[in-house]
Amino acid sequence: MTNDDREPPQGQATPRRPGVFQLSGDDAPVTVRRAPRAFDDGIIPTADADDPFITPPELAAAEALVATPRKRRFSFGKLAVGAFTAFLSLAFWLWADAIVRDLFSRADWLGYTAVGVLAVAVLALAIVVGREIAGLMRLGAVQSLKAEAEAIGATSGPKTARQIVSRLETLLSHRAETARGRAALDATKDDIIDAPQLLDLAERELMAPLDRQARALILGASRRTSVVTAVSPRAVVDLAYVLFEVTRLVRAMAELYGGRPGTIGLLRLLRDVIAHLAVTGSIAVGDGIAQQVLGHGLAAKLSARLGEGVINGLLTARIGIAAMDLCRPLPFRALRRPGIGDFIGDIASSGNRTP
Repeated sequence: MTNDDREPPQGQATPRRPGVFQLSGDDAPVTVRRAPRAFDDGIIPTADADDPFITPPELAAAEALVATPRKRRFSFGKLAVGAFTAFLSLAFWLWADAIVRDLFSRADWLGYTAVGVLAVAVLALAIVVGREIAGLMRLGAVQSLKAEAEAIGATSGPKTARQIVSRLETLLSHRAETARGRAALDATKDDIIDAPQLLDLAERELMAPLDRQARALILGASRRTSVVTAVSPRAVVDLAYVLFEVTRLVRAMAELYGGRPGTIGLLRLLRDVIAHLAVTGSIAVGDGIAQQVLGHGLAAKLSARLGEGVINGLLTARIGIAAMDLCRPLPFRALRRPGIGDFIGDIASSGNRTP
């Protein structure tokens, strides 16, 4: 008598060996096919909030605001400066006339020498003023081109977009990096392309190589600022070097995108960048960013100089991104706008390698 043939004890169910059963006929199960659906369970992961390599929320909100040039409005301060400038110009010419007359009264050759020197000075001043005006006009052309590109919609005609692309090619014709893109756009001049798609194509072909160089400029300036301010012995040296690096970065960014500003144009760009940082509060979130990058415990153990270097490097990167917004002749639409999160890892690693 095998174990399977034994009767189970009283009160227990009879064990049954497993078997295979096949249903047929009307009792067969019906397979119902349905289209795939997406279900939202409403669960929001919270682990990312503690991830130090994710852009902090306060800085992500600041990056959502794109830097734009300030509107030029009438002000009594500008009127006062213009009036005083005109008055000082009249006073200068009266003083110069008196000097020349006095020299002529002493000797004719002294008078003619003074006239020649004054003519050279006036000619040089005219060249400087002309360069400043040309730089302001180039910056104005970049901003007007961007404004027209932003106004292009789905209902706009391709002719308007072609004109914008043609002006963009003229603006960037001196950049060798855009030669391939200009050739690609020239090959499509007989094709019928919608206005938004044509601008997207121009952005990919012309802006992509310049954007890569802009990212390299921002990263290089941020790394240099981080390292120098981490090893410098004085706070005044930190401030001087940051101002030097920021000024050079803004000028290089403007020249990269075809602006080539003069001194007045560069001051305007710096003013717009600083105004944008003040509005978004990017200057005040440096400590929070350093804690996010370095970690709360690690930041307390590292030297204060290293933390300051990382903060200054991040601030330089933020200024570079704002300058990129201001100097770029097309808005970010087909290409992704860079953020501070693209540079955090490289800046932090360069700070950690600081001796």
